[in-house]
Amino acid sequence: MLRRLAVLAVALAAAGLLIAPSLLALSPGLALSPADATQMRAAGLVLLTLGFWAMVVLPEFMTALIFFLVAMVLHIAPPTAVFSGFSSTAWWLVFGGMIVGAAVEKTGLGKRLARAVFGHLGNSYPQAVAAVALAAVALGFLMPSTMGRVVLLMPIVIALSDRIGFAPGSRGRLGLAMTAALATYVPTTGILPASVPTSVLVGAAEQLYGIKLTYGPFLLQHFPVLGLGYVAILVPAATMLFRDTPKPRPDDATPAPMGREERTLSWLLAVALVVYALDFLHHVSPAWVSLGAGLALLLPGIAIVSPKLFGERVNIAVLVYVAAIIGIGGVVEQTGLGARIGVLLIQAAGLAPGHDAYNFAAIVVLAVLIGILTTLIPIPAVLGALAGDIAQASGFEVTTVLMIYVIGYATVLLPYQSGPLVVAMQLGGVPARQGARLTLVMGSATVLVLAPLAYMWWSLLGLVR
Repeated sequence: MLRRLAVLAVALAAAGLLIAPSLLALSPGLALSPADATQMRAAGLVLLTLGFWAMVVLPEFMTALIFFLVAMVLHIAPPTAVFSGFSSTAWWLVFGGMIVGAAVEKTGLGKRLARAVFGHLGNSYPQAVAAVALAAVALGFLMPSTMGRVVLLMPIVIALSDRIGFAPGSRGRLGLAMTAALATYVPTTGILPASVPTSVLVGAAEQLYGIKLTYGPFLLQHFPVLGLGYVAILVPAATMLFRDTPKPRPDDATPAPMGREERTLSWLLAVALVVYALDFLHHVSPAWVSLGAGLALLLPGIAIVSPKLFGERVNIAVLVYVAAIIGIGGVVEQTGLGARIGVLLIQAAGLAPGHDAYNFAAIVVLAVLIGILTTLIPIPAVLGALAGDIAQASGFEVTTVLMIYVIGYATVLLPYQSGPLVVAMQLGGVPARQGARLTLVMGSATVLVLAPLAYMWWSLLGLVR
């Protein structure tokens, strides 16, 4: 009953925001300016889309299609912003990754890699969870793209689940998939630049303030808490929520020799991994590396992925969902809605120099609220332009304000906030409601436990008082 009332409230509020500008325009004295009318409609559309995703009112891709339709019919933003997801490198990275994932499953390479990486886990579920988390974090030091790590790691985690007897939909399988999903993103927000929001933050810092963020200091400031601290909480949390008993399959004890397709795929993935890791030299986006690897697997000379398998495994629903998540960020930025929300939140925060602990907590909450209202990527984009004003109001250095934003976009309370998390859950077969159980626990732990720990750590580093 409460859920139905919440859905009705979101739908009515969104409809009111979408329709109100047209109704007010009927009275010349009440008509809104074009910019205000656009922002009101954008707010209604974002509320409708994120609300429906959060409460799983419809399948995710259907809500995504509603987003595209309403945005275009009401002219809320230009097509380049609404459909920006389809032209983003993240979308193409997922597309290529799906092809690679199909090949990994077909050839059995995923099971072989799972055996090699996780072969000595025995019957301990906590050990399996910890191994998956540590492997995901370690990969963050090798590959700069979160999406790239997701599409590479998830088939291996799925193969591990099969190897130790976790059937699709089982608690143990869901727990391993969610562990991989969260550990692939959150701890690597402390590594420069291993996530899209961090890359946006680096660009905003340099372009707006002339501040160049460097690898070592950034790692020292963030990774001990957001990396190691997060994993220390994630492993017991995932174990308790999804505890299951592994049932290793005895026929996995003696693997068969590699076939031609498996050897070819191994070499292709090895080359792709090297190219991923060296992007700072060649400046080719991981998206095009992923697409190139996927295309190679489709070519007649290799043909590991047949047209039939391509049609079965490249999930259009997931791709539409990812495009809509990215498109929301484009609409929020294009309409100015994000900046307006940011200004209103700053005014309500009551920042004042000399109150470092309160200011730190208030800025973290600001960033978290922006992440809930607009998804995570807009946090550094929206608040980046306001960092100077926040610094002046709080008495912090601009660099300190920018660093606090990292805690904000490391806080994932609901799955829709993070595109890589959504993709990982889709690839791992994790329903949104099951995934939200762990994201709510870990997001709350980030705000209530890790943020205070970060403040104490920064105090030792002399960044705050």
